[in-house]
Amino acid sequence: MSTKAILIRITVVSIVLLSGLNLIAKPIVHPVQRKAPSRSDNKSLKETLVNLEKQSWMAWKNRDGKFFQDFLSDDHVEVGFGGPANKALVVGFVGSPACVVKSYSVDRFELTVFDSHTALLTYHAVQDTTCGGKPVPSPAWVSSLYVKRGNSWLNALYQQTPAAR
Repeated sequence: MSTKAILIRITVVSIVLLSGLNLIAKPIVHPVQRKAPSRSDNKSLKETLVNLEKQSWMAWKNRDGKFFQDFLSDDHVEVGFGGPANKALVVGFVGSPACVVKSYSVDRFELTVFDSHTALLTYHAVQDTTCGGKPVPSPAWVSSLYVKRGNSWLNALYQQTPAAR
C-alpha cells in the first residue's frame, strides 16, 4: 500500500473517530417545558389578543403607523396579498396614504395556545379597502401569531388568505 493511500485511510479514520467523539461529548439538552395556561387563563388571553387585533384594525383604518411600531415584534413577518414584509415596511405602509379603508368587520375568533409565551389567533375579516386604487381581496381568513416578550404580547406573524365567497 502506498504512503498516499495510508495517509488517506488515517485521515478518514480520524474524521470518523472525531465525529463520534463529538457526538458522545455533547451534553444532552432537553427542551424547556413551559406549562400551558389554564382554561380561565385562555379566556382572559383570548380577550386580550382579540382586543389587540381589533385595535390594529382601527389603527389600519386610521393610518396609525405609530400603533404598529409598538404592536409588532421587532422580528415581525407579515404575509399579505403582495408577499412578505418586515416590521419597518408594515409601519411605513400603514402610515402612508397608499390604502383607504372604508369599512371592515372581524369575527369568528379562535385561539390556539402553544405555551405560556406563544398563541395563535385566527379569524374571519371582511373589508372594503382599496390600495393604489385597487380593491383588497375580501373576505379573508387571518392568522395572527403572538409572542409574549416581557409583560407584552406582540404580533410576530400576520397572514391573510382569501376566503371562498
